[in-house]
Amino acid sequence: MDRKKLSLRLKPKGRKEEEVLGQEDHRLAPMLRALKAIHSVTAPDSMDPEDLARQRAGQELLGRLVAPMIVMKKWEPFQIKGMPAAWVKPDWPHDKRRVILYCHGGGYTSGNLGYSRPLASKLSNVTGWETLCFEYRLAPEHPFPAAVDDARRAWDYLMYLGYGARDVVVAGDSAGGNLALVLCHQLKEAGRQLPGRLVLMSPWTDMTASGRSYTQRAELDPTITLDYVRAVREVYAGGQELTSPLLSPLFGNFEGFPPTLIQVGSNEILFSDSLRLRERMQTANVHCRLEVFSDMWHVFQMFPVRKAALAMESIGNFLLEP
Repeated sequence: MDRKKLSLRLKPKGRKEEEVLGQEDHRLAPMLRALKAIHSVTAPDSMDPEDLARQRAGQELLGRLVAPMIVMKKWEPFQIKGMPAAWVKPDWPHDKRRVILYCHGGGYTSGNLGYSRPLASKLSNVTGWETLCFEYRLAPEHPFPAAVDDARRAWDYLMYLGYGARDVVVAGDSAGGNLALVLCHQLKEAGRQLPGRLVLMSPWTDMTASGRSYTQRAELDPTITLDYVRAVREVYAGGQELTSPLLSPLFGNFEGFPPTLIQVGSNEILFSDSLRLRERMQTANVHCRLEVFSDMWHVFQMFPVRKAALAMESIGNFLLEP
């Protein structure tokens, strides 16, 4: 694949592309409504039970809507010391020496194994590797650092199985991208080896919301609002210092981090989180590739659209290259 086509895709759409997008609108409409329900609140500071229930129901619905459109792999649920988890395995002979640890998104307040299954299946499909999903505890019932502790539990489980750190790819979308980065910061601080590579889809890297895109792209973003970001960070982080690398990994030290692929849609308020992360990683001499997809929304890779297929193919190329 020509990587130039995947780098900065901000040129106007041609007629053929507009026709394809028009055909996709009908089937995408219910999925986008579900996504909007996940990333919205009725008031800037609302995390009341009704709002939270709507967000979690929207995320579960989104997973159910998308799943039938994906070639699903073997799905093997189990538990890691009481934590719900599942393996996604290719149903053909495959390389068992490498594995993907996938961290789901949802603002740290929603998300489950059902939501994890579509993207985890796509990751296994483009690599031929097994993918481990885990259902970390959610805020406000379980604020920071519960999710981080659960990510460490999943990582340690893979080490217990005998995988070397470099044999593991850590992938995550949105808050899951935040969690993937925080996990690496923690492993580095503990003097442990880091994963072989990182794949981050629309990662939430800055809980301070200090990037320009939070205001400049607010009208473009069809799914996420600044009110939502403020609401979920309040119940997850509480009174913690938001510039801590364990909450905003953007502000951590990236020296020694593994090669990283970042993908983001041009219409996201979180666009700056990806752009600034790439800059900080490059300053730390980390091999980091940023791919921007024009007119795409938050975690578009989940959806049955052509650019999602291109994005997943690029992820496969990135992970399979020497």
